[in-house]
Amino acid sequence: MKRLSVPATFIAAGFVAASLWGVVPVRAQEPQNRLVENFEAPRSVAPLAKVLSKAVVNISTTMKRKAPLVNPHGKGGPFGDEFRKFFERRGGKMPPEHKRRKASALGSGFIIDPKGIVITNNHVIEGADEIIVNLPDGTRLKATLRGRDPKTDLAVLVVKPKKPLPYVEFGDSDRIEVGDWVLAIGNPFGLGGTVTLGIVSARNRDINAGPYDDFIQTDAAINKGNSGGPLFNMQGQVVGVNSAILSPSGGSVGIGFSIPSNLAKKVVAQLVKYGETRRGWLGVRIQTVTEDLAEGLGLKKPMGALVADVTKGGPADRAGLRPRDVIVEFNGVKVEKMRDLPRIVAETPVGAEVTVKIMRDGKPMDIKVTLGRLEKAEEMRKAAKEKAKPEAEEKTKTLLGMKLGALDDAVRKSHKIPEKVKKGVVVLSVKAGSDAEKKGLAAGDVILEAGNVEVSVPADVEKQIEAFRKKGRKAIPFLVLRKAAGYDPRFIALWLKK
Repeated sequence: MKRLSVPATFIAAGFVAASLWGVVPVRAQEPQNRLVENFEAPRSVAPLAKVLSKAVVNISTTMKRKAPLVNPHGKGGPFGDEFRKFFERRGGKMPPEHKRRKASALGSGFIIDPKGIVITNNHVIEGADEIIVNLPDGTRLKATLRGRDPKTDLAVLVVKPKKPLPYVEFGDSDRIEVGDWVLAIGNPFGLGGTVTLGIVSARNRDINAGPYDDFIQTDAAINKGNSGGPLFNMQGQVVGVNSAILSPSGGSVGIGFSIPSNLAKKVVAQLVKYGETRRGWLGVRIQTVTEDLAEGLGLKKPMGALVADVTKGGPADRAGLRPRDVIVEFNGVKVEKMRDLPRIVAETPVGAEVTVKIMRDGKPMDIKVTLGRLEKAEEMRKAAKEKAKPEAEEKTKTLLGMKLGALDDAVRKSHKIPEKVKKGVVVLSVKAGSDAEKKGLAAGDVILEAGNVEVSVPADVEKQIEAFRKKGRKAIPFLVLRKAAGYDPRFIALWLKK
């Protein structure tokens, strides 16, 4: 057994020499100042790897995509006739330019339930039409997607084996320390059953991969194809899900990242139970508390998460949280850094009433908040955006070669329309070669009347154009305030074209 500590006999001999020669002993040699004691490196991980490898699987996916299949030398290129004849000799014709092909991808995964629950990365199976789980004994099982979470890059697959499968369990990732030995098993570059050994290089890494980044960094070799595979501690427990690498070359340079098991198992539990995530939602937009902000907010030091905005009608709004509040503790968990809060909130059950400790104007306060559900809030925001999109499109219309918009503050400012112009429809742009361009209309002009009727929105102009067409008119008059003429009024007629 190799020890890095200084032998006790050597230290004793040193004290004798010191007493004989009157030399003061070096304090670093004293037992209480030793930095390392009783350290032992693992002799072999072979027994561990042999057992754990049985629960690690390869995952292959197939997805359909449109891809051109034409003369590789281009249209009109050499061998064009031969390329066409190649297909005709086989009784067919040249394939369409966008024939559907299949693309395959390979990744890793691991079994957590003998009935057939498999964990992998979301990016391994995203967009797949077919997912195959390949067991170490060569068995191929078709998998169905139970649920996935792009925010943490996790996915749960289900297979139907004929007999119970070997499986592994999640460990406690909060207990691992920098320097602990870890073992990665996976499918790098399609080489199944590859085992690599390393240590935990760092914890709590934020690599801007998602809103809940808290990665374990390891120097255990992780390459393309390792994604979704497990990172084990020396007790054979999964402490991480290998997900990303930092690599200028595309290969391992000793910097790999794993999703910690304590984050993964909460997401996995929801995906297994519901087929989707159900995260807590507070309804605030937050930012980092810098030193100058801390001083201005009456804090002794930078800490917590600064509330920059509160979602109207959300949980925080109903509870009374305000912009400029600093959240320093959430549901009994201290918020040391801004990025800690989203993860803590997300892991809190939907509907839970929690105590949020804040600093307001330098004074501590406790506020009770009942959490909403993040996914529902996101659906509502998405629906609101989709509803607002047609409304935004209605604000502009392209008519008779002119793009028209309502006269609002933003348009007034962008086109430098003076305050004396109180109403009308603004010409935002004019199509080149159109009758409107020939008649001198330009961006920034304001239409007051269309067909002798006052207009205030583009829809009013469209209505008058259609009315004149129904009457059989060939042209329609406009009363226009010309920007080039200092916004003096002028009548201009434009031809109507069906």
